[in-house]
Amino acid sequence: MMSAERGASANTLSAYRRDLDDYRQYLDGCGSGYERAGADQVRGYLAHLDDRGFAAPTVARRLSAVRQFHRFLFSEGIRGNDPTGTVEAPRRPARLPKVLNESEVDRLIEAAAAATHRDGLSALAQVRALRLHALLEVIYATGLRVSELVALPSSTVRSEARYFAVRGKGGHERIVPLTDRARQATGAYLEARKKAGLSASAWLFPSFGESGHLTRQAFARDLKALAVSIDIPVAKVSPHVLRHAFASHLLQNGADLRVVQQLLGHADISTTQIYTHVLEERLRALVVDHHPLARDEKG
Repeated sequence: MMSAERGASANTLSAYRRDLDDYRQYLDGCGSGYERAGADQVRGYLAHLDDRGFAAPTVARRLSAVRQFHRFLFSEGIRGNDPTGTVEAPRRPARLPKVLNESEVDRLIEAAAAATHRDGLSALAQVRALRLHALLEVIYATGLRVSELVALPSSTVRSEARYFAVRGKGGHERIVPLTDRARQATGAYLEARKKAGLSASAWLFPSFGESGHLTRQAFARDLKALAVSIDIPVAKVSPHVLRHAFASHLLQNGADLRVVQQLLGHADISTTQIYTHVLEERLRALVVDHHPLARDEKG
């Protein structure tokens, strides 16, 4: 159902499978099973996760998988009730996303661009350097999820393209803009691939792995190595942090939250609202700078 009806990705399906396998093992230990488990068993499983040291967000995600599974069993007539209906998820602590400031993102991109001009680079080394520069420009220009970025088809970027379509979670398609810098960096990378005699590919960022395209892990590894080279702490940098930076910097510079929601591909505005701290700070600064009473207080 998750695959055929909801269009869940392979990563999502794998995560659900792991969560439900763990739940099944707990029920087996209780002498129960999916068909007989009640609310007490579900609450017991959550307590079991807490005893194992799982964080509240992880426990909430596990409960979401269990809840959707029991709803499926009920809808299919396998069970006569849903035991998760009265079970509450643990409270998630308010947590702001990690974000690089604009200066730090500029430094990363400038370092990646500079690395493409190092002396003595082999043709393949230059392709790899140009690929990293292109990846950085594209993810910061679009806010794509890293899984969407590495799996872009080769037809995505054309010399005159100002926008392109990307298929995100649940098979939902959205349009994202492409900056001149991102288009130029990608064009330079593709030209270097051609000069190096590398064969054409269906993927914009191909590799020799099983997927046929660059992996998320490979991009994250190269990104962290770049951060180390310019003394940005590795813990602050990841592809997902660049997606957060894209959203936060847009809001800081006056973008509407609904527009950012559409660009990020969030189905629900509540997901985008993790960035409201940016809006709150901007509104506070606006009042301090422009309200007559606030000006009197500053004077």
